[in-house]
Amino acid sequence: MKIKTLWERCFSINSQFCDAVVSCGYLSFEQMVSAAIRYRLGATLQRGVIFWQIDHEERIHDGKVMYYSSDCHRMKDKLHSPTWVSFLLARRELRPKGSYTSSHCLFGLHLLRESDGNVALVESEKTAFVMSEIHPQDIWLASGGLSELQPYKFRPLRGRRVILFPDTDPDGTAYRRWNDISKEVMASSFWEGSPPIRVSPCLEQKASPDQKSHKIDILDFHF
Repeated sequence: MKIKTLWERCFSINSQFCDAVVSCGYLSFEQMVSAAIRYRLGATLQRGVIFWQIDHEERIHDGKVMYYSSDCHRMKDKLHSPTWVSFLLARRELRPKGSYTSSHCLFGLHLLRESDGNVALVESEKTAFVMSEIHPQDIWLASGGLSELQPYKFRPLRGRRVILFPDTDPDGTAYRRWNDISKEVMASSFWEGSPPIRVSPCLEQKASPDQKSHKIDILDFHF
């Protein structure tokens, strides 16, 4: 009998996030289910969404637990702060404390096994999730945060055409940071022979000052 992996045991669309993606008009119910299966979403008993970080070799690195309100924006109060499955397991003593150290990878990395398409890399898991249905010709990955994009995480992407879609902000901090990282990666020996990494200037050029003050991303701009 096959033993189910951790994500298979936790797979669920019964999260506030999945409900909100549909009720806010980002995706139809059928599209949401399709994307949830693609990204192997999970859910907690409190209806938080679990964004599993599974790499290109099917190894689970960790799961990011997040809570969303009915407007599909992340809850930012202390009670609903993002956390990690590894932390919750250790706290419940389902893993001996000190025996497990999570190492993060890009969200959606397991999709590289299923397609040889181009990679579109964004910051937010939500954005990758929704954009994967809007532009299915690309493989949508997410760093999980501005500071979570690190050069070593590009190693599984070598040989691919990669375009980065950083969020925007009033002074262009995110764009410059991701542009600098792309240059560092392209100068690395492991990227030798791979296509140049592109950093989309779309938001920097087209977003209004008000949109930049709200730090929108490519999903916000699309809608």
